[in-house]
Amino acid sequence: MQTIYFDNNATTAVDPEVLEAMLPYFQGHYGNPSSMHHKGGEVATALREARQRLADLLGCEPGEIIYTSCGTESDNTAMWSALRTQPDRRHLVTSRVEHSAIINNAAFLKRLGYQITEVGVDREGRLDMDQLLKSLTPDTALVTLLWANNETGVLFPIEEIAQLCAERGLVFHTDAVQAVGKIPINLKATKIDMLSLAGHKIHAPKGIGALYVRKGLKFAPFMIGGHQEGGRRGGTENVPYIIGLGVAARLAGERLPEENTRVKALRDRLEDGLLKIPYTMVNGHRTQRLPNTTNISFEYIEGESILFHLSHAGICASSGSACTSGSLEPSHVLRAMGVPFTAAHGSIRLSLATTNTEEEVTEALKIFPEVVKKLRDLSPFWKDDGPVVESEMLSCDANNCQICN
Repeated sequence: MQTIYFDNNATTAVDPEVLEAMLPYFQGHYGNPSSMHHKGGEVATALREARQRLADLLGCEPGEIIYTSCGTESDNTAMWSALRTQPDRRHLVTSRVEHSAIINNAAFLKRLGYQITEVGVDREGRLDMDQLLKSLTPDTALVTLLWANNETGVLFPIEEIAQLCAERGLVFHTDAVQAVGKIPINLKATKIDMLSLAGHKIHAPKGIGALYVRKGLKFAPFMIGGHQEGGRRGGTENVPYIIGLGVAARLAGERLPEENTRVKALRDRLEDGLLKIPYTMVNGHRTQRLPNTTNISFEYIEGESILFHLSHAGICASSGSACTSGSLEPSHVLRAMGVPFTAAHGSIRLSLATTNTEEEVTEALKIFPEVVKKLRDLSPFWKDDGPVVESEMLSCDANNCQICN
């Protein structure tokens, strides 16, 4: 069975060129870059080249990059550094639609006594800028916001927000894990103080990430150890993965035009085809979003059931729902957007990459209508090619169903 992979916001396949560049650093070039001998020196040189490649993609200086293990570590490092370097400030501003790396850390900080403001979004996932501005106070230690939402792809006006924070003397961090490699970024031209990224979103392996820290910004290490990363992140460097991230960064820069033309066109064709299915909607702004992402709701059926049947047919996707077994709670992102429950619970995310093809979209558009029809025919909320009326819903046997109750 052919696999059609539409889950690139979750992770991407390691590019063959990335893997080829990494392999020598598992055996032949195995020296520790901190060693004084030639085996260490050759590796240190390779790391400098890789750091420069990532800096070129981000539009920053090589010395402003700190390598981490993943995007979550980068986010945590940024948050804790801002708080530790400003101990008198006890307020943090974020949004209601952040990644769990931010949301769960903010919840932990709240239990420690910090004040947390979660700014809302509108029906299309756009940030409430008026609420954001009202939330900024002299006690704010950090403003941290996603550049691109991982579920809907909706973009926040990060460069504008960074400027507003700079004018008020506030530290600003963005989780750009989904944005890097999909939209142009030039950090030198912004007031962004810190930025997080993860290699496995741009065809590097899992287990490598980075944090941009603007030169001159006060910084407190999250991992304390040796002199690595300029004393900002202890621990022997993950050499093969850093090399791989460097190659992936170069490739991402080269492929940016394709991401914003061919991949976008594939996404739009897939999305337009799916919207022909009755009672289907797109979640998120149609233009202010990543070129590769669509979040689609198929009303009156479950997202997890859709994913199961799609997987059986060879299509890999993700649910826009945070449902777990025994729970009817949909995604916190869609809830914050005010998406109706019947739609939020039947949402899935499709995220494409340069590896996807026209043929895959054509095949997917044959499979989706069949899957949706099959599931709706089994649904107690669907009858005669349409949703049951409210009075009929009240007779449903699912006593605990939030749609009925």
